[in-house]
Amino acid sequence: MVLHSERDGAGPRVVLLHGFGQTCRCWGPLAPALAAHHEVVRVDAPGHGGSSTVAADLPTAGRLIAETGGRAVYLGYSMGARMALHVATEVPDAVRALVLVGGTPGIEDGATRAERHAADLALADRIRTGGVDAFVERWLAQPMFAGLPAEARFDDERRRNTADGLATSLELAGTGAQRPLWDALPAIGVPVLVMAGADDERYAAIAARTAAAIGDNARAALVPGAGHSAHLEQPDRVIDLLLPWLGAVTGAR
Repeated sequence: MVLHSERDGAGPRVVLLHGFGQTCRCWGPLAPALAAHHEVVRVDAPGHGGSSTVAADLPTAGRLIAETGGRAVYLGYSMGARMALHVATEVPDAVRALVLVGGTPGIEDGATRAERHAADLALADRIRTGGVDAFVERWLAQPMFAGLPAEARFDDERRRNTADGLATSLELAGTGAQRPLWDALPAIGVPVLVMAGADDERYAAIAARTAAAIGDNARAALVPGAGHSAHLEQPDRVIDLLLPWLGAVTGAR
């Protein structure tokens, strides 16, 4: 299985891992800002975009992404952050550093995780039944995406996905299917930047806890005026936080 990827720029490599329902072209101003100083590899996650026929659970996705991206800084948003953590746990030698935006190491409580898995399976059924267009409309109507400006919604790009690809991704790699990684976090020895929108209270709290669990090599950073999609809602602020940190990690200028 081969994952689709697109590459821009030159310099130390940064691999970008998008969120559920997006594609590798849904990064807005962040990707070109990074490409001014880095080689940027934008990967279509299993079940998405050019990788729509690839079916993979999270550990397998971590290995496939590492094969595609090689040794690099891995930056993931939401689902992509969960996949980036699995790159770090499955193929740690591939990871030079991690940036996690609006992600979680998983749901610890078994009953709560089972409830989420059931909800993920129900959503997968609705996607297969109703199709991608209806899913995109419902998905972006959620309050967590209310802060997205029109140009950062990427409606048309999201519609390149297939119903079966998205449904399979939910079934195999949704938050409900994820084995919690909290106990694995202290073993991550590379620099880690854990970001969340300051207005995204749930994930802001998870970001603080994730950084604390990893240890002194991790830093939590909240993005003012941003919700769940911090890099799309406040791209300039994310870029201003991210570029100096990456420069210190990679030596890029």
